[in-house]
Amino acid sequence: MIELRQAQEIVLSNISSLPVKMAPLADCDGLVTVTEIYSDESIPPFDNTAVDGFALNFNAVQSGTREFEILGTIAAGDVGDIPITASSAVRIMTGAPLPPGADCVLMVEDSSVSERNGKSYLAFRKALSRYENVRESGSDIKKGQLLFAPNTELSPGHLGVLASLGIHEVSIFPRARVGVLSTGSELTNEAGPLLPGQIRDSNRPTLASLVREMGAVPIDMGTIPDDPKKLREAFLDASSRCDVILSSGGVSVGDFDYTKQILDELSDGTMSWMQIAIKPAKPFAFGLIGSTPVFGLPGNPVSSAVSFELLARPAIRKMMGHLKLFRTPVRAISEADLRRRPDEKIHFMRVTAKLESDGRVHIEPKSEQSSHLLYSMANSNALAIVPDGPGYKSGDEVETLVLREL
Repeated sequence: MIELRQAQEIVLSNISSLPVKMAPLADCDGLVTVTEIYSDESIPPFDNTAVDGFALNFNAVQSGTREFEILGTIAAGDVGDIPITASSAVRIMTGAPLPPGADCVLMVEDSSVSERNGKSYLAFRKALSRYENVRESGSDIKKGQLLFAPNTELSPGHLGVLASLGIHEVSIFPRARVGVLSTGSELTNEAGPLLPGQIRDSNRPTLASLVREMGAVPIDMGTIPDDPKKLREAFLDASSRCDVILSSGGVSVGDFDYTKQILDELSDGTMSWMQIAIKPAKPFAFGLIGSTPVFGLPGNPVSSAVSFELLARPAIRKMMGHLKLFRTPVRAISEADLRRRPDEKIHFMRVTAKLESDGRVHIEPKSEQSSHLLYSMANSNALAIVPDGPGYKSGDEVETLVLREL
């Protein structure tokens, strides 16, 4: 057996970033930038008001004038070309540009307006400061400012900033196209009663969902029987259409030889057939068909998903330009014993994680941990990392990989 870290290093040392491309902003959510992004504009682009009210000149207010003639109204979207003087004001709506001569805004709630001889006059008693209720030009973003460094994962907030600056395309690492296939003549996708010896393929839907959840694009390559010709055709097709291949089944000791034979042949002998010191997901294979990485995951449903999490997911993230490849374990409090026997392996135990009122993450293990028990995976959201030894007792702190939001 080899250590998990060694297997991860074998994989990642053979993974390169995908070729960069320009993508429309609407397609960039969750993707990673290639280069620095600078601002060509200031935000806000002009001084504007943060409230509905009246635009005034601060020096005029300071001089003691308490009544100002209202010259007009400026709404959001107006040019705002109504100059004010020491004795005048302009009614102004939130977001509207400040008129020439104005440098503070009185909130409408603090004002009193009277009418005389067909004119409107503003009066107030509130003390004002310069730039009160004013959003100054460049107060959010200044022209020439570095906005985002390379390898920034773009979130909705990032996209909003870019849209506000009129940036409609971004140089990014694209989403990886991930071919997902299952091998085994026992597998079926048909509805209705199973024939003797058949099982339904659950790995493809599970892996495709995990791929989609991480922001990559799953491509369904089907369920392939243990037939050399069909296996060869499927892997060649996947390597021509996809950036990476996920294959489940046919990697354990004693598995039918055709999958191993075909992958060894197509990879020019680069496939590494590993036994990793973890449970579940001990058997694992990795290699290249041309330049396309191939991940041979175990056939047991839970093993396949855990193998994806620990080995394939970090590699796909590297292909997509991410610098943080692995999840950061959290220190969680176990609500029950996590029992195990020493076997020279790290156990990744399915648990339910919850954020409790003490501000800590608490975990509760599933009663059954066998690698064929798919239902227990559906009802867990985290993996407790249990090193070789007797396990943990209730109340102990346990490093835990949280897989979904709590």
